[in-house]
Amino acid sequence: MAARVPQGLASFLLVLLLAACSKESGTPAAGASGGAPAAPPPPEVGVVTVATGDVGLVTELPGRLEPARVAQVRARAAGIVQSRLFREGSDVRAGQVLYRIDPSPYAAAQQSARASLAKAEANHSQAAALAQRYKPLVEANAISKQEYANAVAAEKQAEADVASARAAVRTADINLSYASVTAPISGRIGRSLVTEGALVGQGEATPLAVIQQIDPLFVNFTQSVTEVMNLRRALEQGRLKRAGSEGAQVRVVLEDGTEHPQPGRLLFADLSVDQNTGQVTLRAEVPNPRAMLLPGMYVRVKVEQAKAQHAMLLPQQAVTRSPQGDTVMVVDAKGQVAPRTVKIGGSQNGQWVVLGGLQPGEQVMVDGFQKVRPGAPVKPVPWGANGPAGAAAAPASAAKPAASAASAAAAGASAPASAAASQSARS
Repeated sequence: MAARVPQGLASFLLVLLLAACSKESGTPAAGASGGAPAAPPPPEVGVVTVATGDVGLVTELPGRLEPARVAQVRARAAGIVQSRLFREGSDVRAGQVLYRIDPSPYAAAQQSARASLAKAEANHSQAAALAQRYKPLVEANAISKQEYANAVAAEKQAEADVASARAAVRTADINLSYASVTAPISGRIGRSLVTEGALVGQGEATPLAVIQQIDPLFVNFTQSVTEVMNLRRALEQGRLKRAGSEGAQVRVVLEDGTEHPQPGRLLFADLSVDQNTGQVTLRAEVPNPRAMLLPGMYVRVKVEQAKAQHAMLLPQQAVTRSPQGDTVMVVDAKGQVAPRTVKIGGSQNGQWVVLGGLQPGEQVMVDGFQKVRPGAPVKPVPWGANGPAGAAAAPASAAKPAASAASAAAAGASAPASAAASQSARS
């Protein structure tokens, strides 16, 4: 029978055994931690790769819309308005009858002119017959030459009276047609300025309505003469090229920030400069098939007047603007970050147009500026949805398997210790 071990000695041996197991399991970790600490991985930063090409230089200017055509409908015949034949605010065609004025006096004048014409034609027939009868008689010396000359003159006078009567009939027809007021152009008509029963055309051509052609629309806007001269100089020197053979493209931005879906085109720039403002007036034509744009609206005009060759687009957060100049952070092949001065030529769709300072293929830093340390390298990753934000989630997910492995190792190390303690207790 084995000798019984005192309880205090058993406890002491258990503590020594556990310490030895802990020392053996911790020896590799201690050796690893006793050396030089491992360098942390370089931080990830979002970058974009520079790509050059032809980029349109877009200028945003204030403008105002006006109809392509405006026509005032006026009464050219005096009389009482009998009827209005259109619906206010509707589209009308050129030549469509809009108003009817009392035609009675003009119809009577037309009949009188036609009667005068018939009388003149009858007199002409009589004079022509008399001159025809006198011709053989004067050759036979049966009548004097004076009588024959008078007959020929009467014939010509009667012929002139016929022409005058025909002109009077034409005038009467025109005046009668003025009793039916027609649309001079096609377009959208506004409210009626007179009502049925109103007396119009007395002494002046009374305005009746206004027709405006709103498809297409004109947009008038101004640009400083300095910008215009700089643009022309750049085009002449070849630093820029024209936007297109059919004119520069124009986009209209409404007051709520939305953009009109149909682009327009630049028609012309005025030859004179406003003496008060130093601005040059430009005009563009904008399609308006759905009548979404209305005359008189104030808008913002985006006009692409030229294209920059070998230019590039960068997100606005990648460029630092200051009175000393515009700079970006460039990441080289070794992961080193260095500032670079660039030349900005404007903005387009929330991006800066860079005209110089960068080479194709270079990586420009867009995100992760707070991670950069002086002299420390960085790890460039493509900027976007899977850029720094996605990379930040990767170490967090990788930490979970490491923690699980550490827990399993601790559990494996405690198992022999428990078995040794049980063996000591039995012995």
